[in-house]
Amino acid sequence: MKKAEIVTSKGVMKLNFYEEDAPGTVANFVKLANEGFYDGLAFHRVIPNFVIQGGCPLSRDMNNPRVGTGGPGYKIKCELNGNNQYHDRGVLSMAHAGRDTGGSQFFICHSRQNTAHLDRNHTCFGKIYEGFDVIDAIRQGDKIEKITIFEE
Repeated sequence: MKKAEIVTSKGVMKLNFYEEDAPGTVANFVKLANEGFYDGLAFHRVIPNFVIQGGCPLSRDMNNPRVGTGGPGYKIKCELNGNNQYHDRGVLSMAHAGRDTGGSQFFICHSRQNTAHLDRNHTCFGKIYEGFDVIDAIRQGDKIEKITIFEE
């Protein structure tokens, strides 16, 4: 089973991937993480009691007016039919600008309270199992220092 550690300026979040439910999305995230794509990027969108969002390559410079619009240079398909497509607290999901337009941007849910409408509209591809306090501590502009993928 693949897992990841997202090291941030506020601490570490550890997560399990939903490999059976979203294999393409997991493979894409793992590839980008292993290439160091996410290293040094900011959480550019933080909405309390909703989500923290990162993965935009333009967020290396938070003064760039296009922050939030960048990606890896390609798009991936949504995977919405798996069993774990519910945006609960700690769920890792693919951000997009419309169906099948995701690439590198992802978000992590603060709570279930304001995220149910995202179910089966955005691909859930993992869930935090340690570091929930980090989700709550992240503020706009906080950095992703490194994402490490490992097998357990």
